[in-house]
Amino acid sequence: MDMTGERRIPAPRQKVWEALNNPEILKASIPGCESMEKLSDSELKATAAVKIGPISARFTGKVNLLDLDPPNSYRIEGEGQGGVAGFAKGGAVVKLVDDGRDTLLTYDVKAQVGGKIAQLGARLIDATAKQMSDAFFNNFSAAVAAGEEDVPVVIQQAQLSVFDLIPSEIGGLSIVAWIGIAIYVPILFLLLSAYL
Repeated sequence: MDMTGERRIPAPRQKVWEALNNPEILKASIPGCESMEKLSDSELKATAAVKIGPISARFTGKVNLLDLDPPNSYRIEGEGQGGVAGFAKGGAVVKLVDDGRDTLLTYDVKAQVGGKIAQLGARLIDATAKQMSDAFFNNFSAAVAAGEEDVPVVIQQAQLSVFDLIPSEIGGLSIVAWIGIAIYVPILFLLLSAYL
């Protein structure tokens, strides 16, 4: 799974950098995060409860911060184990650039999953990852903009069902219309064949 993006954080770059290295802000920002512990200046340990489609799991893992260039960028590498649900591992490059009074944060994530979670399919995994990423950045932006580390943040839980992947329209017709056509056409053929 690869994911890239950027977010504008309404705070100066130094403040965003400090927040990205603060376990309390990260814990409050990551959906489902139950614990976050700083083991050293470049290593964190975390536990998070994650739900992807029908699978719920508690992942425990370590994250290493590499290629530190304060307050500009770093690289993250980590791996988490979710028991029978599987594992996730990967990394990301995070860069911060001044954008007026705000900071533009860009990220490039490369990750892989294995076990039962991998059997769910790339579309569901990618959609859940995008939803969790959006929730993280919304929470993180609110915490940094507030300017206080102990400000309570509303955690957005990322949950996605299989039904979220079904498009609302296909070819300009609603799903209900297509279901009606799928039911009506075979009945029509049966009726016509009875009269022929």
